[in-house]
Parts: sequence; structure tokens; C-alpha cells
Amino acid sequence: MTDQDAGPNGAERVLIVEDDASARVGLEQLVQSWGYLADSAVDGEEALEKVTSFRPDVIVTDLVMPRLDGLGLLRALKAQGDDITMIILTAQGTVETAVEAMKDGAYDYLTKPVDIQRLRILLEKVVERQDTLREVKVLRRQLRERGAFGPMIGSSPGMRKIYTVIEAAAPTSASILISGESGTGKELVAQSVHQLSPRAGFPFIALNCAAIPETLLESEIFGHEKGAFTGAMERRQGCFELADRGTLFLDEIAEMLPVTQAKLLRVLQERKFRRLGGRQEQSVDVRVIAATNLEPKEAVKQGKLREDLYYRLNVFSIELPPLRDRKEDIPLLIQSFLNEFNAQHDRSVAAVAPDAQRLLEDYSWPGNVRELRNVIERASILTSGEFIRREHLPPEVARPEPTPGPSDAVALSPGITVDEAEQRLILMTLEHTRNNKTRAAEILGISLKTLHNKLKKFREEQAS
Repeated sequence: MTDQDAGPNGAERVLIVEDDASARVGLEQLVQSWGYLADSAVDGEEALEKVTSFRPDVIVTDLVMPRLDGLGLLRALKAQGDDITMIILTAQGTVETAVEAMKDGAYDYLTKPVDIQRLRILLEKVVERQDTLREVKVLRRQLRERGAFGPMIGSSPGMRKIYTVIEAAAPTSASILISGESGTGKELVAQSVHQLSPRAGFPFIALNCAAIPETLLESEIFGHEKGAFTGAMERRQGCFELADRGTLFLDEIAEMLPVTQAKLLRVLQERKFRRLGGRQEQSVDVRVIAATNLEPKEAVKQGKLREDLYYRLNVFSIELPPLRDRKEDIPLLIQSFLNEFNAQHDRSVAAVAPDAQRLLEDYSWPGNVRELRNVIERASILTSGEFIRREHLPPEVARPEPTPGPSDAVALSPGITVDEAEQRLILMTLEHTRNNKTRAAEILGISLKTLHNKLKKFREEQAS
């Protein structure tokens, strides 16, 4: 849609499909008065023609019409691949059919006579949905082209499942509970949800509950009035007020004392809170996303997370895998970090050398993605050339090649054949590389094909 096509509030085009002339004209004028660009059609057949010429983003259609009814219009558009949001208008006697239309992809339905305010709210929600869907399409294209989903990097099966949950959860206001080890990117997930939601234009406030003394945490979350406690020299807004209409991310939720968790639960349930030392309750519209580095059910069992709060937060659950369980994402992450640090530090590092790459992929990454990021930043600063090499990695990653000691020595004794000695050497090397055949072949100084042939020969000799 061009700038000239857009209405005063940037809203999409709305097509009214109604066989009753007075209702059709009235709805068209009403929608136009709300700032939308509107057109109308007398039935589904004419609507299909208008789809080509008017190019609507939203269709508000009666369900029962001559020639082609609302359900038929929905299915015809679906068959020809048109992704147009549809709102169904239905009489009381055809509500079941309207529900069937929703199963086929209609956005929602309204019973006649139409509740004008409800229709207006639905159209506003559709506009927000359209913006979200457009953003999701951009992110999907990023995922196909670069293995990225907004600020998140990775195309492993585990990460793709997480992207699917984010897509489903983002357009709603439902609470989300994220779990995962430290450094796996829980705040990035929360940011992605916020950016893809209708709240994206409002604040995203993050609070690490473990980083604030418990005596101050309640004040940080709910705010306080002047004189509420010693040192409260003035009124202060808390996170709920600061995040109004936006998203509040509470990291390490299980570090919060049970009494504070109980107060948080009440705000989630009633959408109201009171500042410390305050008498008046205030309403608030905040989506809460919480995170913990503990397994949530285990945290409940240990008494670190209230069971009722767990169930209130766990509408959507996202468990982030540790980096050691998605090592196929390491090359994508490395390249993303190199691009970032080249720009940040005015460097021109092209890639990681193969020997250093193997070390990075073999390392267990107890600090997960955060640790990898720090390692790549350090290495990109240390290198003076185009490539990060082994010597640029920290000692815990660039471990020295183990020198074979007595326990690693190949046991040889007079009378052993060359073939037997070779077999023992190959098997010991495979054990050393944790069955990484490519690395073992390099250490042995033979080709990978030769190694496979020798292993096949060993198996055949054992079977005979």
C-alpha cells in the first residue's frame, strides 16, 4: 500500500460485503468515519472481483447472502492463496456456521445487530495483527537467509521450535515463563516477543531479581511514596508503572521472596497495584514475561517458586537449550558476533581458522551463548589479521593437545604384528577425538577415506 493509499491513521483498506443495501451503506460510511479506506460489495461474487481491484486488507462480510455466501467467500479466497483477514457478521441462528468459518481461518465474528464499539475494537486489533504478521514474515525471511529470528541466532531444530512458540504467543497478552541455563539468551526471547507484539511501541522494562537486595526489590517493582521507608526522600515509580501498556521482563523470578511473589501474583490477577507506603490502588496494563535458570517444576518443589504464581506465569512455556546441545548453531553465532564486533571495534576479521573452529565446536560452553560472545569479542580484538586462530582463544578453550602419557601409550610387545599395532593406534586416536573421524584422520596423517576403509577391514576381521 502506498502513502497515497493510506488513511489518516495509516489503517488498511476495509471491504464491506452485505446484501442489505441500507446496512451495507451504513457500515461503509461508519468505517470511513474511523479513518479507514472503505469499499463495498453486494455478495461474495462481487467481493472476489473487488479483491483484485480494491485490494482490501480486511473484509467484513455477512454470512448469509445470495450467489456466494460469507463461508464460500472465505474458502474461495483461501483456495486462491489470498491472505486477507475476515470478520464474519451473523444472525443468532447461524452462529455455528460462523464458528465453522473461524476454524477455516476467519479472524472473528459478530452477531447482528452489530455492536458498533465491538466492531471498531476488532478492526483496531486487526491492524495490530497485520503489523505483527508483516514483522513475522520479515523474521521468517531472515531465518531462511541467515539463520536469524530478530535478535536471536540459530536454525537448529530446538531453536526453530522456540521461534514457533514466539510467533504464537507474541500477538497475545498472555504471560510467558522462560527457563534455561545462564547465558542462553532468555532476555533476547523476551525482547523478541515484545517486538512482535502490539505492545512494541511501548516500553520494554527488564529487571534482574537476583541483582537487587530483597529489601529494595519490592520498591523496584511497585514503586514507593515519599517517606515509605528510611531513605525514601521522594515518590518513585516502579517497574509496573514504567512498563504500562508495554512488557515487563522479570529475570531470575525464583530469587524473589515468597511474600513478594504473592504480591506479584495479585497484580497479575487483578491488574492493580499499590506503591509502598501508598493508599490508593492504580490500574496497570502490563504483559509480564518471567525467566529462571532453574527447572520451573523443580523450583516449585523446592519452595523457591510459588505454585500458584508458576501456573499464572506458565501460560506459554519456553525452555532454551544450552549451547552444548545445539552446536550446529555455533558457526552462525560466530559470524553474527564477528559482524557486530567488526563494526564496533573497527576490525576486519573475516572468519575463524579451521583449527580454532574445531576447538570452539568441541568446547562444552558452560556459560553458553554469553560466553561464546565474550570469547569472540576478545579474539577479534587480539588478532591482527583476517582470521581468529588458536592462539587468540582463552586457555580454557584453546586447551593444549594432550601429550600421550603412560596411560595413553599404545601397548606394544615383541610378537605383535604391524596390523595389530595399527589397529590399536587407530582405535586409541578415535577414543582421544571422541569418535571424530575427520580429526582422527588428521592426527594419523591419513585421508578420511583410508580411515573408513581400515575400520571396515577391522570389522570384517572381527566378524570372520
